Amino acid sequence: MKKIYKIKIIFIMVCLLSSCSKVVLKSEADSETDLSTIKTFYVKTFASDKFKVDKKIASTLNNLGFKATYGSADKPVEPVDAIITYEDRWMWDISMYMLEIDIKLHEPETNFIFASGRSFRTSLARKSAEYMIEEVFRDLFENKVLLPEKKKENSPENNED
Repeated sequence: MKKIYKIKIIFIMVCLLSSCSKVVLKSEADSETDLSTIKTFYVKTFASDKFKVDKKIASTLNNLGFKATYGSADKPVEPVDAIITYEDRWMWDISMYMLEIDIKLHEPETNFIFASGRSFRTSLARKSAEYMIEEVFRDLFENKVLLPEKKKENSPENNED
């Protein structure tokens, strides 16, 4: 009887753990847009941003060699090549973590979305918000823009919030 009980517990644990790890990374750009000409960005703050994702997006772009600013105004003070909007989703599983980030690049004059990217990571595949944001831009600009080498991750603690 004890053996059957142990097998049931192991089966339940395997079922629970196997369904908790999922990673989706997707990006796309308008075929008529030359992403290599995009150098300056304005990140428009998402109204209910509690985690300063706007600042993280701008910082990531600056670290990748672009010029990026952020704010809550509809239009930036200085002209830019693209306006970025985003939506983030966070979850609680022992600690808060970013579940999903959806980033859209808009043409400043017409608001046309010419590129977008999305990263989705469940709890067992979680990474830091900064990692997920960089992951989206690296995927979006891959083979289109020369980006600095990705920094090596020293330990698992660098991957989590």
